Amino acid sequence: MDQLRITEIFYSLQGEGRFAGCPSVFIRLTGCPLRCKYCDTAYAFSGGERLALNQILSRVAEYAPEYVCVTGGEPLAQPACNSLLSRLCDADYRVSLETSGALDISQVDPRVCRVLDIKTPGSGEERRNLNSNLESLGSRDQLKFVICDQADYQWAKRRLAQDALASRCEVLFSPAYGQQDPTELAEWILRDRLPVRLQFQLHKLLWGEQPGR
Repeated sequence: MDQLRITEIFYSLQGEGRFAGCPSVFIRLTGCPLRCKYCDTAYAFSGGERLALNQILSRVAEYAPEYVCVTGGEPLAQPACNSLLSRLCDADYRVSLETSGALDISQVDPRVCRVLDIKTPGSGEERRNLNSNLESLGSRDQLKFVICDQADYQWAKRRLAQDALASRCEVLFSPAYGQQDPTELAEWILRDRLPVRLQFQLHKLLWGEQPGR
């Protein structure tokens, strides 16, 4: 029987991406092979509770949500994550996956909105980007750059043009919380006329850095 190690399952507003502002159930899987400098979920690196897929689905159903977000840690570090994603889609939820982009996304159910976080130099994990993932992206998916400073912005701008990323899927530029001034980032985007969407972490604007929100 497939099992996953789960840090938490909770109900909140989606803070990022296409479904931002929508009430959603979050399934936070335990464990991550990366150590990004700005990580705000280090509590999910270890511990957690082993649950069978049926148990996870039962907990999700208690909230009767429309949207479900599978996040981490790095969800795809656990092989049974793909089975969970398919089961959630089969249950008619609108499902998104938040992944670092360091692990292969090609086997993820095509019904899932994959939010791929391309690691900038400021993250300290740029070398972990699995560039072959870009070939798997489609219009349902989103690419996210977390911008820590102007150097990150210039790096992301080059990648945007070099790999024609905006032609693959929607591209998000997100200011690193407490590091990059969002107004400054907005001004750079407007100045350079980039085909991207500025996004904030809505949950942090509402509740700060509380875990499980």
